[in-house]
Amino acid sequence: MDMFSDPMMPAYNRRSLTSDELRSRILEHGDAIAMNRIIDAYEMARSVHADQVRNDGTPYFDHIARSVLILMDELRSYDTDLVIACFLHDVLEDSQTVTREVLEYNFGSYVAYIVDTLTKDLDSAKADPDRIDLYYAERLRKASEDCLLIKLSARLDNFRCLSFNLKKNPLVYVANTLERYVPIAEASVNERLQRVASLLRHEANTVLG
Repeated sequence: MDMFSDPMMPAYNRRSLTSDELRSRILEHGDAIAMNRIIDAYEMARSVHADQVRNDGTPYFDHIARSVLILMDELRSYDTDLVIACFLHDVLEDSQTVTREVLEYNFGSYVAYIVDTLTKDLDSAKADPDRIDLYYAERLRKASEDCLLIKLSARLDNFRCLSFNLKKNPLVYVANTLERYVPIAEASVNERLQRVASLLRHEANTVLG
């Protein structure tokens, strides 16, 4: 029985990650010396997203936490900067006080770069979502592969939540992901990117039938 079919587990979209569970993973697989930085990122993300609820009625932070779990448990990446950036990848979009400079001061220039690269102009995206998504995909094509790895980890979590009415147009969301983002990953020699691309295609088959 896999982690998604265990009847003792909550529905997938209601799963999250506690700070104690995070500590345990870092102690076992990651850099224990960086524990405080990682926990600080966890707490910042939880604070920034505290009042946000997704379309399926679940806390937004749970999505962030599951994206990190995908990165660590399924893609086997415990790199400190990647884990931190994954926790923080939406904070610039959703906070009025957190800036790139704040991230750089607290977590370093590479984390700040990744988060800034993954940040969309939400006002423009509302006005012309397709144009902004195409621009965003092209930006990721030219960026560090770590940015795409985090983005696709988050998209994979979203794919797995589509059956809970997460997106108004799930078929468009899946199609755009497969056409614009997955080929970038598949063209890479990065084994983690190839793995997440394969997982996305598998989940897409469930959605598309």
